[in-house]
Amino acid sequence: MASDAPAAAPSLGEEGAALRPPEKAGHDERRRARRSRRYRQDVRWSPYAFVAPFFLFFLAFGLFPLLYTGWASLHRVELTAPTDMEWVGLRNFSRLLEDEFFWNALKNTVTIGLISTVPQLLIALGIAHLLNYRLRGSMFFRVAVLTPYATSVAAATLVFVLLFGRDYGMINWALGMVGFDHIDWQNGRWTSQLAVSTIVIWRWTGYNALIYLAAMQAIPNDLYESAALDGASRRQQFLHVTVPSLRPTILFTCVVSTIGATQLFGEPLLFNGGAGATGGADHQFQTLGLYLYEQGWVNLHLGRASAIAWAMFLILLVIGAVNWLLARRLSKSA
Repeated sequence: MASDAPAAAPSLGEEGAALRPPEKAGHDERRRARRSRRYRQDVRWSPYAFVAPFFLFFLAFGLFPLLYTGWASLHRVELTAPTDMEWVGLRNFSRLLEDEFFWNALKNTVTIGLISTVPQLLIALGIAHLLNYRLRGSMFFRVAVLTPYATSVAAATLVFVLLFGRDYGMINWALGMVGFDHIDWQNGRWTSQLAVSTIVIWRWTGYNALIYLAAMQAIPNDLYESAALDGASRRQQFLHVTVPSLRPTILFTCVVSTIGATQLFGEPLLFNGGAGATGGADHQFQTLGLYLYEQGWVNLHLGRASAIAWAMFLILLVIGAVNWLLARRLSKSA
């Protein structure tokens, strides 16, 4: 018996396909193909477009100055006429070997680097160990230790200049309260280097502490639980669990701090503003960065300054090579 129910109506898609002209259907297919092609190209090339600005800025402000200073280091050229170059070969580098001011700056850089880096990293390790405990307001303390890093170099140095003042400085006032004579911090060799190192320690300790803290929080708790079951105290857990686990991070911070000490410039320049780039009356705290600035922008010897810059670059390469060798040895012993 024939059913009286009406036939099912075609869906909108089927009806649209049935009513769509062949030219329209072909146009839609081509449009979908173009969209698919653009999508594949976007997925393929977008990452390169995102990283391209970095490489463009690196070429303009990194690679080009590096190559230009390398070329200028082989010439006698003055800052007043940077296009007038006279070829001298390695003469600028050989003069550095005979330059007592260069060796004095190198020695000061090493001394200030040691005085600032070793206490800085030790204090940072201790602060990170304290912050690793569950403290109330832990986020406040973490932000507080990072505040010196966010402070301007000029502002921090000027404050420390007041603290280390010979006649009215707070540090000499505190020393006088316990019976010590006033110290001329700026004009003594060791005192001036100690003062500059104090500024560096104050600015960078919190930064390194947060690096250590992040590494400590990545240490598995199972190691501490096993050490506690073996009867290890908190001190023993720190020495035998935390510190060995932090060896790669400690090596990283040592290398980064050493590189920063090699390039130290702002703190010694502003510590004794009247001395300018000389680093004191007897060059007692002149670093390599200050000596480069003095040769290039005070004495206007651009070729010599370029040679100093490349000497610093070679020193950093040596530091990087030592870091690589130590990292390989640590990875093998782990």
